[in-house]
Amino acid sequence: MTNQKVSGSETPNRKERHKAGKARREDVPLSSHGEWTPSPSRPDPIGLLQAQDEGRLQHLLPIKYGRMVESPFAFLRGSTVVMAPDLANTPVSRFEVLLCGDAHLSNLGVFATPERKLVFDLNDFDEAYPGPWEWDLKRLAASAVIAGRQNGFKGKDNRKLARLVAQVYRKAMEKFAKLTLLDMWYYHIEAEHLLALFERYSQKGAKSTKKMLKKARTKTQAATLEKLTELVDGRRIIINDPPLLVRLSDLMTNEQKAQIEGQHIEQAWFDYLHSLPEDRRMLLSQFRMADSALRVGGVGSVGTRCGILLLEGRGQDDAIILQQKEAGPSVLEAYLPQRTYLSHAQRVVTSQRMMQAASDIFLGWHQSVLTDTQYYWRQLKDMKGSVDIAALDEAGLGTYLAACSWSLARVHARTGDSAAIAGYLGNSKAFDKAIGKFATAYADQTERDHLALVEAVKSGHIAAEMGI
Repeated sequence: MTNQKVSGSETPNRKERHKAGKARREDVPLSSHGEWTPSPSRPDPIGLLQAQDEGRLQHLLPIKYGRMVESPFAFLRGSTVVMAPDLANTPVSRFEVLLCGDAHLSNLGVFATPERKLVFDLNDFDEAYPGPWEWDLKRLAASAVIAGRQNGFKGKDNRKLARLVAQVYRKAMEKFAKLTLLDMWYYHIEAEHLLALFERYSQKGAKSTKKMLKKARTKTQAATLEKLTELVDGRRIIINDPPLLVRLSDLMTNEQKAQIEGQHIEQAWFDYLHSLPEDRRMLLSQFRMADSALRVGGVGSVGTRCGILLLEGRGQDDAIILQQKEAGPSVLEAYLPQRTYLSHAQRVVTSQRMMQAASDIFLGWHQSVLTDTQYYWRQLKDMKGSVDIAALDEAGLGTYLAACSWSLARVHARTGDSAAIAGYLGNSKAFDKAIGKFATAYADQTERDHLALVEAVKSGHIAAEMGI
């Protein structure tokens, strides 16, 4: 993000910034955001996906495509690289925020703060990058329509869901524009508030959300250790569950094991610790590395190098599991002004710390001295939970989308000029209608792209393994 001067005499006040945002409508009318027609030179979506596969673990790619081919919504989840150039051709008001870059409705959920409270927030930052706030909002709205279609809702109701995304975002931004910078930084959405929303608007949604929150509170490190590890000859090791979880010692040759032993492992561990605050370094210095494994998760990230690391403290039951995830360039970088980061992993970690109300205490990064691959680190399954979208009725999905949109506005207000954006959006429903129109048209495009993937799998052009 660009640096701003601190001097109050040189910084426009809230009212002036709000007025400047309103004036921007003359150049970029609110109704223009409803426009979407694919460019005649639009890149082939299958070609974009395959180009992104270069450098990934090729034996895992059929799992990725097996997951993406299941539905248009699954395709959307794995195709940020397809939507990025499409968004780059849409109107923007030129007010910059720190983008999530992949703001669909399944990339929000609950997780624990360091104080062990459950909050609701964005939870995926692989594509985070500074850019126009409209891109995140349009992706969230498109995901609303696609999810509504998948749940069997009528077309008019799905468009209404997309309009709701825009309406809530607009009203939230107006509220956040009135907060002080410090109050905005402290603002967060507690999980109990999410539950209260469901209890007010959707009893069916409230019932499933209660179950989800109860389950999330059980996903502690102790529960993760019990599920993913076992004691063998008095030593705790990770359980093999191929192809989704495979111990690295079973994947590597003796030559590879010798290559990474000793100095290289120590250097990676030291570099990761160096990215943490001093108190976290002190805490982790009391653990030792006991085992590691390759782990497959998600949709679009399948094929990237993702692993877990078992750390033991002062006993077999005093252990934690950290996750390492490969970080590459954001798909947005090619369409936005270039920014300087120490590494892609550092970009992901820094963005998460800036955007989330509270972040994992072990969030850090390192770069392999052997391959130059960049990784960010975090805890695995630390009291995380997600709403079952498929189980929601129309009222429930609307309630959930309102929480998602409010949370997205919080992130953008925290990292951008909330007063200017609020001034631009105003109080009319013109923007809401435009987003409803865009989201419906882009949902149609996603269905066409998904069909192209289905045909590529049927023809044998792309290998896919279903149900994994």
